[in-house]
Amino acid sequence: MKKLMMMGSLSVSCFMFFSCMSCNNNDNGSEQIPVGDPVETQPPNTAYSPAFPGQTRIGSVKTTTALQIEELASDLGKPWGIINLPDGRLLITEKSGYLLLYTADGERIHKIEGLPAVDDGGQGGLLDVAIDPDFNSNKMIYWTFSEPFGEGNLTSVAKGRLSADEQNIENPQVIYRAEPSYNGSLHYGGRLLFDETGHLFVSTGERSDLVTRPQAQDLNSALGKIVRITKEGNAAAGNPFANQSGARPEIYSYGHRNVQGLAIHPVTKDLWEAEFGAKGGDEINRIAIGKNYGWPVISYGLEYSGEKIGEGITQMEGMEQPVYYWDPSVSPSGIDFYTGTQIAEWKNNLFLGALSGTHIIRIVIQNNKVVGEERLLADKGERFRDVLGTHPNQSLYAITDSGKLFRISKQ
Repeated sequence: MKKLMMMGSLSVSCFMFFSCMSCNNNDNGSEQIPVGDPVETQPPNTAYSPAFPGQTRIGSVKTTTALQIEELASDLGKPWGIINLPDGRLLITEKSGYLLLYTADGERIHKIEGLPAVDDGGQGGLLDVAIDPDFNSNKMIYWTFSEPFGEGNLTSVAKGRLSADEQNIENPQVIYRAEPSYNGSLHYGGRLLFDETGHLFVSTGERSDLVTRPQAQDLNSALGKIVRITKEGNAAAGNPFANQSGARPEIYSYGHRNVQGLAIHPVTKDLWEAEFGAKGGDEINRIAIGKNYGWPVISYGLEYSGEKIGEGITQMEGMEQPVYYWDPSVSPSGIDFYTGTQIAEWKNNLFLGALSGTHIIRIVIQNNKVVGEERLLADKGERFRDVLGTHPNQSLYAITDSGKLFRISKQ
């Protein structure tokens, strides 16, 4: 186990102050937040202007609490998702198709096998994991994966019971498939999250290619969507398009590119997401039921070739603006809100794992607006795949594509 100590600092080169006279209980408190120069210093890929002040390149914040940063393990293989069991042990997905069980201190317990075969080519494989709200009594586990299906593959949701010896999944069954299938290896989405009513939010990608991309706007396709389903895989009651002819009843929101981050705000209970742009245009969105988030019609990014995406527009009536975006890209993957009190200044802050950005992003939110950004663990040079901010020991955990497990706690 490696341990490093870190002390935040407020020695920034330029101070600004965001007033919070009208803050409500969905923010990080009513105090003014000291911010410095934006953390991003590289030039943007585009000359696009934000739709409102603070939508991108917000001022920087610095954690003042003395932090302990620990590399707990480096043998995770290719992890994708991390959650904790009610007793604090960690459940981690491994992309090739099995689960890993670890102690909260990073000691490996064993593999959990018995899951259906995954297509782990490209960005596919075993993706996210969630436990039933009644896990203590029913031991049910849910997961997303790229499933070989039809003439290609797709994002699927399955469930099964954890065996008494905790080494296998019993009676695994696929409960939902995000059709249509496609013969590709990119943009599966795949994040999985229970809401307050016991229904499942599931994110799907639009599979990246130009031929599938328009399906993000098609209500008869499950690609490029956030869907909400029951534990049995049916459309949840109250979904916005349940009575619309030609629309899939499971769709909750649409117009998404590749959502790999889902989290529910601990106070407001709003759903927040993070999704990849292309060359720039990575987004954070607060998801409202039935809304269209614009892809591929509007975007703050470019094609990887440098060409405009579509008509090269960033706003359109009837399409939602991101709360925040990045240009150049940071590639935001898993996200979570910090719910502990151990690091008081982090309370209700949003944390994101950045892949190409190779750091953990801390976002301070007030009145549903981003008012500060910080980069953590940037010196590690790791692609951070997922973060966990709700652990009962009040630490922040993170996993990396290189197979490492980090823990950040108060010194």
